[in-house]
This record gives sequence, structure tokens and C-alpha cells, in this order.
Amino acid sequence: MSLAGVSCLVTGAGGFLGQRIVRLLLEEEEALAEIRLLDKAFSSEALGRFGKFQGKTEVKILEGDIRDVSLLHRACQGVSLVIHTASIIDTLGLVEKQLLWEVNVTGTQLLLEVCVRCNVQHFIYTSTIEVTGPNCRGDPIFSGDEDTAYESISKSPYAQSKRLAEDSVLKADGQVLKDGGMLMTCALRSMYIFGEGCPFLQGHLDKCLLNKNVYLRFSRKEALVNPVYVGNIAWAHVQAAKALQVPQKAKHIRGQFYYISDDTPHMSYADLNYELTRELGFGIEPRLPMPLTMLYYFSLLLEIMSFLLRPFVRYIPSTNRQLVTLLNTPFTFSYRKAQKDFGYVPRYTWEEAKQCTGQWMASMVPQRREYLKSKAAKS
Repeated sequence: MSLAGVSCLVTGAGGFLGQRIVRLLLEEEEALAEIRLLDKAFSSEALGRFGKFQGKTEVKILEGDIRDVSLLHRACQGVSLVIHTASIIDTLGLVEKQLLWEVNVTGTQLLLEVCVRCNVQHFIYTSTIEVTGPNCRGDPIFSGDEDTAYESISKSPYAQSKRLAEDSVLKADGQVLKDGGMLMTCALRSMYIFGEGCPFLQGHLDKCLLNKNVYLRFSRKEALVNPVYVGNIAWAHVQAAKALQVPQKAKHIRGQFYYISDDTPHMSYADLNYELTRELGFGIEPRLPMPLTMLYYFSLLLEIMSFLLRPFVRYIPSTNRQLVTLLNTPFTFSYRKAQKDFGYVPRYTWEEAKQCTGQWMASMVPQRREYLKSKAAKS
């Protein structure tokens, strides 16, 4: 399987996952013809990384908004493969619901319409485990797969937006293109992604440094999940893209969603933070700040406060019931179907993922300490 000579568009290419997908595409032995990178902005570090890996493949940078149809036309003209990672991730409600919808749902639908007009044949969408759950009852799943029955009832606007976007992608499969060809789509439902450059890990690290090098325990030890390393979820996108080029494989993949995990040991979200930095001598709180039921009702109280204050001020609670449920529900999934249908096997072992991520976090400690110190001095 190969992507030799393919022209590809990666949306969200300046982001945590997007950058890693681009890097793997540029490292392909059989070079792609062109990779177009679309994002609202690119950091100088990201552009430097792309330049470092660039070989025979032409790289074109496009800065702009996923809702800009003329930009999407320019981006998709002459492209045969789109990997759509661009999305606003928001579990706390920091982003206005309308903006979340416009980017995650409308942006995806506009991109699909442009793909049909520009004769793009293959479309891969980065979805999320939160499309499935956990639901508001906190029903657990242990080693689930694509056939596991589950009542998905999420009140999280982010999860709802990703579900609607994923539905649009899978429904678009089989659409007739302007030139008479056919659009083939699939969605990859990723577990929580960790790795070098992960903004969530950096946030948890900051709180740990402020708490005298002890991580806050925001999830029960027994709330097992299976996070995925950024290099492996990026590799799954590349493998799916290659398989879509092969008609025999494409017929099994098109119109399907796949859970993507790897061989990271099952542990709670809080214990993952600890596990990645325990060699630095960091600790973790032994238990939740209050019993789980009390924590849930405390979050409800904060939500009620936020609602009552809305006419006067925009108060965003530091937690909410959906987040408490998400962080404290056992929720693990297998990647067997992805392995069977398009040959996905994790490219990096847990040991490699842990070492690379741990080294990155260790390198971040001095600068984060300095940043937090200067922030405290200013306030």
C-alpha cells in the first residue's frame, strides 16, 4: 500500500495531531506529489519542523478559516485525499456554542460539499471517543468495539458537535463527484491523545508544579481508560489513507467508523499524568478531593451558579457534571477492526511513547516553572 504521487490536504495541520500526521506523510518512502496544510495559523516552530522533514514532496501552506468556502475551493482543487483534523476541542464550555458548531459541524459540511465539487475521492475524518460516551449515567465499557451496543446520551456541546460532524462525513460516502467519480469517507474515533506537545498534559503539569510537584487526582484509580499516543493515531490516518487507494480494501472501509487505540496500559486519566513523569520524582494525590457523588453535585451547583449569573457575567466553572463523569467512568476500546480492515498496528510501543512524552515533559518543567513564577509576580 502506498501514497506515491497522491495530492493530499490536511486540515488542522498546525495542531497537535495535524503536525504529526504531516510529519509521517513527509517521511513516507514513496513520496506524495503534494501536501497542502490548512490551519487558521501556523507557529514558526511548526513551519520549521515541516521544513526539516520535507523531501521530494511539495508542501503548500494555507492560512485561513475552515468556514471560508473560497479558501476551501483553493485548498481542494486538484487534491484526491483530504484528512480533516481541524476542530475546536472544548470540554469545559470555554467556547461559545455557536462558534463550536460553526467550526466543528458547519466547517465539516462545507468541506464535504467542496470535496464533491472538486472531485476529491477520499476523505478521512478525525472523530473522538466522546461521540460514543460515556453517557450521563456513567455506564462503563470494557474492551468495547464497533459492534458494542451503548446508549450514547451526552449533554456536552463538544461531543454533540463531533457526532453531527461524523454523521455528515459517513452519510457523504458514495456521493457522486462532479466528474462522475465517487467520494469515499471514513471516520477514526480516537481515544484521548497524549504525546509531545499535548496541550492538556501541559495544563496538568502546570497545576502539578503549583501543587508542590504533586498531581491533582481528578479521576478514580479504577476508572480505566486506554489513551492513545499521538504517533499511533497519526499512523492510523496514514494507514487508512493507503488502504483507501486499494479498491479491495476501500470497499470494507468506506462509510465506516473505527476506534483507534494502541498498547498503552489501561489506567485512569490522572494516573497517566503521573506515569509519564514519575521518574522526575513527581507524586499524585491518593484520592479524589471529595467522594465522587459529592463531586458530581458540587459540579451541578457550579453549573446552576453559572446559569443564574449568565444575564450579568459569563462565569465558566472549573468543572461540570459531564467532565466528572467522563473522567471517572471506565471506558476502554479495542483497535481490532482497524487492524483487520486496513492493517493498523501501532507504530510505537508504550515504552517508546512513554519515553518520548516523558522527555518532552521533563524539558518543559524549567520553562513552565519560570512562566508560572512570572505570572504570579504580575498578579
